Amino acid sequence: MRDRSEAIAAIADTTSSSMVGGVGVGVGVGPVVAVVDEGGLGKRFWIKVRNETAAILYSPFFVSLASGHLLPETFHHCISQDVHFLRAFAQAYEMAENCADDDEDKSAIRCLRKRVLEKLKAHPTLVQEWGFELPDESIPISATVKFTDFLLAAASGRIEGEKVPGKIATPFERTKIAAYTLAALGPCMRLYVYISSEIQALLKPDDSNHLYKKWVDSYSSQNFEASALQIEEMLDKLSISLTGEELEVIEKLYHQAMKLEVDFFSTLPVSQKTVVPLARVHDPAEHHFTIFCDFDLTCTAFDSSAILAEIAIITAPKADSDVSETQLARMSSADLRNSWGALSAQYTEEFEQCVDSMTDSKRAEKFDYEGLHKALEQVAEFEKRANTRVIESGVLKGLNLEDVKRAGQRLILQDGCKSFFQKIVKNDTLNTDVHVLSYCWCGDLIRSAFSSGDLDELKVHSNELTYEESVTTGGIDKKVESPMEKLQGFNEILNNCNSEGKQLTVYIGGAVGDLLCLLQADVGIVFGSSSSLRKLGDHFGVSFVPLFSGLVKKQRELVEGGSGNWKGLSGTLYTVSSWAEIHAFILGS
Repeated sequence: MRDRSEAIAAIADTTSSSMVGGVGVGVGVGPVVAVVDEGGLGKRFWIKVRNETAAILYSPFFVSLASGHLLPETFHHCISQDVHFLRAFAQAYEMAENCADDDEDKSAIRCLRKRVLEKLKAHPTLVQEWGFELPDESIPISATVKFTDFLLAAASGRIEGEKVPGKIATPFERTKIAAYTLAALGPCMRLYVYISSEIQALLKPDDSNHLYKKWVDSYSSQNFEASALQIEEMLDKLSISLTGEELEVIEKLYHQAMKLEVDFFSTLPVSQKTVVPLARVHDPAEHHFTIFCDFDLTCTAFDSSAILAEIAIITAPKADSDVSETQLARMSSADLRNSWGALSAQYTEEFEQCVDSMTDSKRAEKFDYEGLHKALEQVAEFEKRANTRVIESGVLKGLNLEDVKRAGQRLILQDGCKSFFQKIVKNDTLNTDVHVLSYCWCGDLIRSAFSSGDLDELKVHSNELTYEESVTTGGIDKKVESPMEKLQGFNEILNNCNSEGKQLTVYIGGAVGDLLCLLQADVGIVFGSSSSLRKLGDHFGVSFVPLFSGLVKKQRELVEGGSGNWKGLSGTLYTVSSWAEIHAFILGS
């Protein structure tokens, strides 16, 4: 029995390409895992902390700055802290130079320090070139002090959890401390390159009216990028001879530096009205939040049909095994795998044909919700036929409820998904309900996936497998099979809401079946990159806008006399690539 339990648990942990994907859930294929060339230490660490950059990019400070309407006094307050950072940087570089053993390394670090000293000296002039004046006196705020203290501690070798060094005697020890210093410096430089480049992409080259364009130009310049790259290259070189444990320390320092940057920008006082974070700018006493979310490949890393397929195949009898009378009613594991493969291939082929058929007509010149709604009736018929084939095939027969729940508890969710919902349901100040609307055949799988994160408060609306004495009969209790039935569930939930406040709805999804709900919601967030959803949406005039870009536009509207309010059926959907973006937009840091 133990072997069986471990096999079921391993289903949810696997990233094997043998997973059968797509039958009956509006996706067609399982996820493709890209192989990324991560490069050196600095690049690898940056990839690992990229989710935390969303908390900074989506902060009231940078959304307002990107819009060109950040209050100058707020900007003054921020750049006045640069002096304290630059002084600490210069001191840290000096300490790193003294620790470096190689003359070439010393020279490279000295060059970095020289650039900081030059920038420190030219800072008042540079700020004037940006169009601002520094305050006469700058007092470091708490978040600045925390960062500079951390940086100088790292440069001294005083690392949390490590033995405090006495005299740093050997060349190896000195080199290690120099590497620690650069690890603490690296993310700050890379962060400014990233933030300024993201904002630069939204600005017109000749937009001289943007109040902060010169600041953006400065930090997105090739010279600043070169400095960030040089630090990363030096970090790689100084870390060559370090042990695995010491490399772990370097990664922790890099991550801690990034956290302190998040703290700095999240504590900057922004007194003006902003559009972020959504949960704070809308008073919970006046607004009732309802968050809707799809499940497959929005919350999960794998399609739920693939999980159910693997449970069926693993627990099925072998073709030549001695089986009980009950087991004889089930297909062998080999026959099941063949059947699942055939069903999946047929689903994928017919789904693509269905999408092609819906986009054969002339492309809409403007947003055409009625046309899209009519076209999606073809998807509804297709999904119902696909589900009927699954039921008639018998592939869902004989699954044990406990096996399903066990796999659900070990299901791999998208990074940040579970923590986002935990923050939502555990926040007593938010007036929020969360509903999962899914084509998934098995609500028990969804509930089990979220129960492991203490998320029993999430309300699940999906199809259900039918059971006799905790064993599936092969049938499906069909409740949510089409885009129309998803939309019907969406509307019924809102109509049954007892809240007396204003409704604010957010829908998060990424499949064709989510399109109607995404468009009806006040804020429709498209997770992932479904080509079918994009193709169909584009054909009927739907605009897909990166979320950060959309927020910057909303901020401009808010300041320039618009309401900045969100409302459904606008024809605009907002795209994200991570749950960190969703978290930062709705909840903040």
